[in-house]
Amino acid sequence: MEYAAARQSSLPSSMSHKHDNLIRAIFHDPISGNIQWREIESLLRHLGASVESLSGTRVRMKLNGHEGVLHRPHGGNTLGRQDVMHLREYLAHARVTPSLYEAGKKE
Repeated sequence: MEYAAARQSSLPSSMSHKHDNLIRAIFHDPISGNIQWREIESLLRHLGASVESLSGTRVRMKLNGHEGVLHRPHGGNTLGRQDVMHLREYLAHARVTPSLYEAGKKE
């Protein structure tokens, strides 16, 4: 039981409706091609991630003990489907998924 509680505590208890919808959009199939980078950055910061710009378009994130590198969109603000897949994988490793968020809301 302690492990489940620790996993659920990785999400803030007061997630905005906008962030809630964004998490669902990230994990929704088929993959959305309409997710804005600024919304992703806002979500990550809200979740407590550190976000550090690297060279070029690369961005290093650290969240819940997991580190990942994503790329800002080239020539626009919308993430491509491949970038959304990388983001989805990173968030899943960092224990941020719609099901964990739902479980945390019920407590």
